[in-house]
Amino acid sequence: MKEEMKPLPKIDGDSKKFWEGCKNGQLLIQQCKDCNMFIYYPRIVCPSCMSSHLIDVESTGKGTIYSYTIAYRGAGLAYKNDVPYIVALIELEEGVRMLSNVIDCAPEDVHIKMKVQVSFEERDDYSIPQFIPH
Repeated sequence: MKEEMKPLPKIDGDSKKFWEGCKNGQLLIQQCKDCNMFIYYPRIVCPSCMSSHLIDVESTGKGTIYSYTIAYRGAGLAYKNDVPYIVALIELEEGVRMLSNVIDCAPEDVHIKMKVQVSFEERDDYSIPQFIPH
């Protein structure tokens, strides 16, 4: 039986800079030059003021766990060796929230408001942002 591969991102025009940043060890988020709002996930207009004057800025990569769940059954065969694993909504210091995994942490140790730091997992030719306890 052929081993199933974990999914890889589908890079488009809006997300290209984000994934290039990840490849370089940078967690890039957007900031609106008109209202200064930080934005994640990458898009073409600010969801607050509808401005198209967006710039990419490097996040500190630090945040806290806003919410989480522990998966005891993998989301497909590619994840069967990872269970149990932690899926968390991370609130970055800049105020945006990002869904990701918390790694290098026992499921019983994870908790709301836990401090975390971005870490990148190399997967094929991609760098996938994940988070570790900080």
